[in-house]
Amino acid sequence: MATDDLTLVKRARSGDQRAFKLLLERYQRKVYSVALGMVRDKEEALDIAQEAFVKVYKYLDHFKGDSSFYTWLYRITVNICIDVLRRKAAARGDPVEYDDSLKVDSAEANIGALGTKLGTNPQKSALRKELAQKIQEALEQIPEKHRAILLLREIEGMSYEELARTLEIPKGTVMSRLFHARAKMQKILSEYLELDEAKSGIGNE
Repeated sequence: MATDDLTLVKRARSGDQRAFKLLLERYQRKVYSVALGMVRDKEEALDIAQEAFVKVYKYLDHFKGDSSFYTWLYRITVNICIDVLRRKAAARGDPVEYDDSLKVDSAEANIGALGTKLGTNPQKSALRKELAQKIQEALEQIPEKHRAILLLREIEGMSYEELARTLEIPKGTVMSRLFHARAKMQKILSEYLELDEAKSGIGNE
């Protein structure tokens, strides 16, 4: 029996609970990972993941199939995360700002700490706990929309086209947000990366 996403969606729409359960099992860990990366709270991330799937179930008939199911699911998840972060920022009285005004080309969009040292060898980076902790600390300091696009790009490996569809923004805005997000991360991580590079001798090769 076919179990591709679109087939499962069609079966779930017709009342097949097992089909929806299969979709949930297929994507629940990824949804949780995206939520955790954005809100940095395990319990809150679990709540967001649950809310995302509740919304998916409720609005399954609204899924048109013109993009992939996971794109639609991630869009819902990211939007819930942004709402949560905005409510928390508003409660603290913090401004929620980001700037998408800078226009950049593809080459510029690929620069930055994550686009170079971290992005070139993700497996090595993932194994280094200290660096992972520094990345998480840095993620907490950047605006939620920049955090979302960075996680979807660097962790989930989405293409610019997938990011544009998922976040419902033009491809140019995707590149602009990535540029700003990576620049902010580079600034925050630069001191650590320089120290780490000196210790490892990477820069002396």
